[in-house]
Amino acid sequence: MLVFAGSDGKNNIFSSVLDFVNGFYPTPLVRFDRFGDVWVKLEFFNPLSRSIKDRTVQFLLRRYLNDELRGRLVFEASSGNVAIALAALANIYEYRYRAYTTRYLPETTEILLKVLGAEVVKVDRETINEEFWHWVGEEAARNGAINLNQFENVNNPEGHYHVTGEEIAQQFRSIGKTPKVLVAGIGTGGHITGIARRLKDEFGDVYIVGVEPAAGSAIPGIKRLESGTRWVREIINEVVDVSLEDAVKGVITVARNTGLLVGLSSGAVFQAFLRVREGLGDVTYLLIFPDDIYKYVDIISRFMNST
Repeated sequence: MLVFAGSDGKNNIFSSVLDFVNGFYPTPLVRFDRFGDVWVKLEFFNPLSRSIKDRTVQFLLRRYLNDELRGRLVFEASSGNVAIALAALANIYEYRYRAYTTRYLPETTEILLKVLGAEVVKVDRETINEEFWHWVGEEAARNGAINLNQFENVNNPEGHYHVTGEEIAQQFRSIGKTPKVLVAGIGTGGHITGIARRLKDEFGDVYIVGVEPAAGSAIPGIKRLESGTRWVREIINEVVDVSLEDAVKGVITVARNTGLLVGLSSGAVFQAFLRVREGLGDVTYLLIFPDDIYKYVDIISRFMNST
């Protein structure tokens, strides 16, 4: 099991950047009291990519950290937070990272990757799908590079089971609460699967809601179930489709009720919660908010300017 440690436990002082990255957990669990018994896990408190993908990348890298990782090449397909987390950790663990992205790489993400020193390879493809990430794996093999393959690597859900899920279980135990419904985005399937499995093992019958972009819509950080996502089908009870426009509305609703500036996938998760609450009623909900607003300001501003 991956253990996070490093803070002095009182004043949040860390003796190194690596201790800071590994040791400031848990991320906050916050009740949205205006909406009932609704608890939100704020994963934008992760320090590098400001997203839950800091955890994912650490889980995927851990098998290599006892090897001579320094100076090695890592290839990974990502146009978002995994790429940023990998680029940041490359500077901590002293490896080199090449990000394979689609031609639609957001400008903000490209700037962040270049600031961090990553090599960016834009491929003339529209989306990252199973064919894309298998091709990146073949490129890695040809070049003697490591390919973590977040999409098929079992350390992705396993890490979230043992660390993120256990962290959440401890938080709920500490307040004497039992979550009845989990609402989370479907991306690689890693965090929703790992957290769902852990909560079911801890609390029994937890209803699992997966959130995906509506057909014809693209929301950064989440994918449609048929895109090749692993693991999710065996754990999920319901899938909710959310349009990009509704995800933006979710971001705005959260901001104007809580003051929190959350990302588009978080806005989609919130909108899905509002919908399922109509049928499931006022029980204890857990929502996973993967990241914050700042990478998506341009997208959100386009919607706000058009209304």
